[in-house]
Amino acid sequence: MSSAGVAGGAGSGAAAADTAPRRRPLIGPETYELVFGTVYTGLMTNLLLAVACLPLVVLVALTDPAATWPYLALAAPLLGPALVAAFAVFGAFSADGSTGVVRTFALAWRRHLRRGLAIGALATGAVVVAAVDVAFFWGRTAGAVAIPVLVTLGVVAVLTAVLALAAVPEMPGARLRDVLLAALVLGVRRWYLSAGALVVLGLLVSLLAARPVVGLGFAAAPLLYAVWGICRFVLRPAS
Repeated sequence: MSSAGVAGGAGSGAAAADTAPRRRPLIGPETYELVFGTVYTGLMTNLLLAVACLPLVVLVALTDPAATWPYLALAAPLLGPALVAAFAVFGAFSADGSTGVVRTFALAWRRHLRRGLAIGALATGAVVVAAVDVAFFWGRTAGAVAIPVLVTLGVVAVLTAVLALAAVPEMPGARLRDVLLAALVLGVRRWYLSAGALVVLGLLVSLLAARPVVGLGFAAAPLLYAVWGICRFVLRPAS
């Protein structure tokens, strides 16, 4: 075979190789960006929640809650604006994949500080009163009737507060009374969905009690995101 033929064959082979379809990567850059954004949003939200609730975190981590529960009750309302800000971050990320976590959290925390504190204080007061009354009726004859009622009222207060905190960023112009009323009515009416949010919250609380570092460092944001999603679905008739 002549050198020209060899050169022609090599050229045609190179041309065929150039025109052959190239395999696409199994994971595209968009997937990497989504995974990185999701992980970053979760970890940063956990950190900001810890900072926003620092007094409560310190009390839970370094003291015996059974002995320092009055101080825990005083610090518990800080959860209100912190959860509002976290729910605002989840809303922004769900809407357009925004990863401006710090800015979104800080703006929502500052904007809804008063409402968040008010909802947190109301829920904390209701839970403390219910817990004190349960302790009073424990072992008494009337406790068989009073304790289930008190526990139910405490659970409804927590559920209403969580739903109201999820609604605050979605209904910035609504009056607090209307937000609380909508949360109460829809939470009770759609109890089969609300129960799911309470189960996830219970899982988070138990994890925080057993492993505070793991719960607050890694699990808080994913579990709260699930709670936020359920709350949005429960509150959909009011939106």
